[in-house]
Amino acid sequence: MRYTVILEATNEADNPGWYYAHITALDLTTHGLGLEGAMEAARDLVTGWIAELRSSGKEIPVEKQGFVSQIEIPDDAVHAA
Repeated sequence: MRYTVILEATNEADNPGWYYAHITALDLTTHGLGLEGAMEAARDLVTGWIAELRSSGKEIPVEKQGFVSQIEIPDDAVHAA
């Protein structure tokens, strides 16, 4: 089973090199040091979450199709006075 993972730098001065890993199909987020650390944390979280769902008899969500994109916001909208 595959899930889309969106990686995003935390931008926290106290934790340089850390990334968030968002698994949107499951509404889960975790974090890890470096891209590989974030991916490992995501794998661990999803594996545990699926085990919990399975043990409670709940349906395992299946990602139908994942897309990742970006939008651009004009600088004047971000820095408006």
